[in-house]
Amino acid sequence: MPPGSVALLHELDDRALARVAADRRYPKWSTMCLLRQLGYPVLNACCIHPTDGALLHEAVRRLSTAAGTDRLLLRSDGGVEATQYYRGGNTFPLSQLEPRAAALLHAGRAVILTEPTNRFTNRLSAVIRVDRDRRHGRGSFILEALGPGYDVSDLNRGGIQPQLTVAVHDLDWGRYRELWWSDLHVTVRMSADAERRRRDQRLLRLANDILPDTSEAPPAGEPATAKAWLQARGYLGLWQPWDPMAVIRGIRRWYDDAFILGNALNARDWRCLSLPVSNVGHGRTVYWDVVDGQHKHGTTPLPHWPAAARQRAGAGP
Repeated sequence: MPPGSVALLHELDDRALARVAADRRYPKWSTMCLLRQLGYPVLNACCIHPTDGALLHEAVRRLSTAAGTDRLLLRSDGGVEATQYYRGGNTFPLSQLEPRAAALLHAGRAVILTEPTNRFTNRLSAVIRVDRDRRHGRGSFILEALGPGYDVSDLNRGGIQPQLTVAVHDLDWGRYRELWWSDLHVTVRMSADAERRRRDQRLLRLANDILPDTSEAPPAGEPATAKAWLQARGYLGLWQPWDPMAVIRGIRRWYDDAFILGNALNARDWRCLSLPVSNVGHGRTVYWDVVDGQHKHGTTPLPHWPAAARQRAGAGP
């Protein structure tokens, strides 16, 4: 990034994406660049390092103008994270965003600003996991999914059991193979009791962790408070029916995306990669970052993997 300027993710060419993806100081940002380089759909975004706090206002202006919005989503990146750190993912009006972002920069964290999304209206939240045996390069593909009303943080740190799990075992991540229906190990957990427990856990998370950060609800910690807040705003996804067959029928796309990533990083020292992904509505699906389960964050990308390679490799949209 040239001095005094802010680069937006969707402006970076392949060479710039490769350079940023190789910088492992801020794994969320570097893997967003890696995903963009590979051709995966990611939100337009920008990253401000703690030493570049003077660029914050310009970053907010540029990204909000490019996105045509007066709200942005706030994330942060501290490298190898401690147990307790700022849990981002909320969208704020610009007037509220800047002081929050400035406080994170002051605390020594990089700030990632993205196009706004509404975590209360997601149509699908999923985590794709790619496991590999280090010695033989063989492993498995696992997709865990939640339907409307949830977000990916419920899966990757909220401890909420997925409604749907699809697993494929005995894969060679260096050699693509077609999927057959018989390859799929499908588990659906949507009994009335399971759905009730899941909703209660989600409402408790909202009341304790998410709504207090938005300053739109008192930090009462009561699930009833969160339920009333959602229903007053028409956010009714938690109570809507959901058919997991839509995900099962489209499993080829998720499998192909996992294969592209696993193959791109085939020579690297990883055992488990996860890709959080959301359908944020209006037909838009986005990937958030790549998490290396062995190192808690980020991976070292190949030095050059053009976006066009994704089309050549036959991945889905």
